[in-house]
Amino acid sequence: MPKIVDHEKQREKLAQAAWRVIRRDGMERASVRNIAAEAGLSVGSMRHYFSTQSELLAFSMKLVSDKVKERVRNISLTGRLVEDILSLLYELLPLDEERSAEMEVWVAFTAKALADPALQSLSREVSEDMRRGILKLIQSLIRHEPACSGLNPELEAERLYALIDGLAIHGVMQPERLTPEWIRSVVIHHVQSLCR
Repeated sequence: MPKIVDHEKQREKLAQAAWRVIRRDGMERASVRNIAAEAGLSVGSMRHYFSTQSELLAFSMKLVSDKVKERVRNISLTGRLVEDILSLLYELLPLDEERSAEMEVWVAFTAKALADPALQSLSREVSEDMRRGILKLIQSLIRHEPACSGLNPELEAERLYALIDGLAIHGVMQPERLTPEWIRSVVIHHVQSLCR
């Protein structure tokens, strides 16, 4: 009887192999050949799942984004707005091994997207989703009134987005300086500065 292969699971297995290669060897070594070897497949077998390297990288990039979104959806909210906002923001930052790995891969994908048109639209889409989500957090602070009066929601969302993005990049690039505790402290300080 022929072996039944779960196509989607194989695609995820290849995406995770791509993440490992990128983390260990860098994006420039994330060739179809190296990813296939990491996944324990032949290059020919990979063609059943992805027709191009860009298609594989786009799928891998989207899988990172989907994992973060899934964690955000599964957060148990407490009903304490500032605490809940902090919990949501922490999911976007390299505060443990899993989130650090995702951030490392995301930073590599984002850099690759500058030169690969196949990745650019996905990179923009994910960035816009993140910015919109942060805007909703700022609007919640304003609507439920713990926010300082007169806050410009668009400006504050852009500022918080830049802070989170910068902390994520620096946390990946300089983990010995930007420890998880320090990152949390910076985020707490910023969110509290928006409140009365």
